[in-house]
Amino acid sequence: MDTAPTPGSMPLAAAYSRVAVTEAAVTLLRKLTDQHGPLMFHQSGGCCDGSSPMCYPDGEFILGDSDVHLGDLGIGLDRAVPMWMSASQFAYWQHTHLTVDVVPGRGAGFSVEAPEGVRFLIRSRLFTDDELDAFES
Repeated sequence: MDTAPTPGSMPLAAAYSRVAVTEAAVTLLRKLTDQHGPLMFHQSGGCCDGSSPMCYPDGEFILGDSDVHLGDLGIGLDRAVPMWMSASQFAYWQHTHLTVDVVPGRGAGFSVEAPEGVRFLIRSRLFTDDELDAFES
């Protein structure tokens, strides 16, 4: 699971991640993977879903040429959960680390967690100077 930057022999940008996932979200994602197969996230633009991260069976959300792959969420299974965002949305979020979490509530739209009585949400923080330097190099 991606939690914190880890220095090492990797290239500098590879030591950091744009996305992470909480343990609560990992537990739910494993359950949803059992039910739906491999999953993907797309961070919505906020029009109708309030910038909720939307979780779909992989391939059921058609990505466009302008979608940006933010990273993969390791959930302890053979396949990580890729996270995507439109390029126009990324322009606003590019300096921000995003953590996928889950809270009680009603899931949005067609996101697969909706029937579970919970919803995914994004917790964000600004990148540190070191993280910014790594992503901009």
